[in-house]
Amino acid sequence: MAAPALFPPPPMDEGSSGPPAPAPATLDLAPPPQDPEPPLLRRRPPVRVTSEFDSERRLFSHRFSCRVLDGLAKLRLRVSHAAGGGGIAWCPPDFALLARNFSVVVDPASRGAVLRGAADLAGSLRLRASHNTKEQQGEVSVTANLGDSPCKIELSSLVPPNGLPKATFFFPKGEVSLKEKILDEGDRILSVNGLVKSHVLNGVCTAVYSDNAMNIKYRYKDDEISFIPSISLPSNSLSFAFKRQLTPSDKLSYWYNFDTNYWGAIYKHKENKHLKWKAGYESDNRLGYASLWVGDAGGSTKEVPLKAKVHFTLKVPQDNVQNSVVLVQVKKRWDF
Repeated sequence: MAAPALFPPPPMDEGSSGPPAPAPATLDLAPPPQDPEPPLLRRRPPVRVTSEFDSERRLFSHRFSCRVLDGLAKLRLRVSHAAGGGGIAWCPPDFALLARNFSVVVDPASRGAVLRGAADLAGSLRLRASHNTKEQQGEVSVTANLGDSPCKIELSSLVPPNGLPKATFFFPKGEVSLKEKILDEGDRILSVNGLVKSHVLNGVCTAVYSDNAMNIKYRYKDDEISFIPSISLPSNSLSFAFKRQLTPSDKLSYWYNFDTNYWGAIYKHKENKHLKWKAGYESDNRLGYASLWVGDAGGSTKEVPLKAKVHFTLKVPQDNVQNSVVLVQVKKRWDF
């Protein structure tokens, strides 16, 4: 078998004792090609249009919104018009610029605007302010965290001031506020309001004190039953609510007021996330009703099919069945 042929080594320059030096790399100093700038219509921010219709008020509402300033703020325009027997009545639109720490809402109908702003000051202080240009009145508040504890205190006052500032102390299980109150006779007194929550017997007890009246409510809830008794003092008005989860899709609710003997009952059925109905009765209004939701009632319009939600309600007065009405509410969203 013949030996394989060997290729001769590359020639070497005279006087060289090593391998040949590599050729010097050429530097390409030309800038890389840039894509052409997209047209203006392609650079515009996405626009969201949400339309709503309420048959009870015969009102159409359209809301246009888009992100501006590289997504730091939202620009919103709201237009409403009512459909009546005399034709279409347009309502003046309102404009709004909404950001995280600043917002402006302009209402041409009242020829006024509401400005709100917030800022973090040195340390753990936070400043919030609002101003109504038509009423020529605003409010300023300062909130301070008390060290590393979850408690904080807030001082707020009207601008221009109309008395002592309001002081509120927040703690993990409630809050207590102290403010100046003007009586009908013109006298000024200090009013104390508060709210306290606490876990009692596998439930939550909430006590609310305001204007010399207190409401105490206890809420017990497990996977199947909710029981909510409450009492108001000093009127001693007692009421309770009872809810029973019959199946994962069915729930029955009942409430009763011992002071007025008014009661109500509601039966709810949830077929799936986007379809549910309920029927109930209210003795204080002597009214029976039934409702049907197509689309997630409590969710965003973006998540429902076709980005639309429809709500039908049938109201049947007990004293006059012939005056029964069917109400329709529609909400639809478009993204451009």
